[in-house]
Amino acid sequence: MIRKIYDWVLRNAEKPYAAWILFATAVAEASFFPLPPDILLLPMIVAQRERAWRLAAICTAGSVLGGILGYAIGAFAMATVGQWIVDTYHLERAFQTFHDGFNEWGVWIILIKGLTPIPFKLVTIASGVAQLNMAVFVLAALATRGARFFLLAALVYKFGEPIRLFIEKYLTWIAFGVLLAIIAGFWIVLG
Repeated sequence: MIRKIYDWVLRNAEKPYAAWILFATAVAEASFFPLPPDILLLPMIVAQRERAWRLAAICTAGSVLGGILGYAIGAFAMATVGQWIVDTYHLERAFQTFHDGFNEWGVWIILIKGLTPIPFKLVTIASGVAQLNMAVFVLAALATRGARFFLLAALVYKFGEPIRLFIEKYLTWIAFGVLLAIIAGFWIVLG
């Protein structure tokens, strides 16, 4: 199944709608969706190395826009939509910890957590609840998410064909590693 999804992404990476799917996934992940856009970004860059920077920019823009949506959920709809998202992923305790952390660390929470597998939606919603300055929030999200996606793009761009061969040879293990990173992110937050 993993191989079929990977092959589908590679086959469709050049289609006109591919960038929109990547963008929408990045928006959703930063506000309510559990899967990171990296799972699309990586094979799309492998398929089109010459578009690595453009794809990283699309992913960054989508993630920042999704972050703004998550911020708005926290600032204006925490009692309804925000609470539903927190409850759906069983992040009640972690959310309170993040919220309290904003009072002490502010923007550093975004800069550090945006690079990790910890669900970014937790950070964005908590930022809205904490009423973190919107300009500071956007700049921090742009810096941390941009660093994450452009670093991935740079690695794949630089190592190109060997990376593609490595991914294709160890796809199941890589997918398992990504799944473990997502689970670890939730475990760290819930732990």
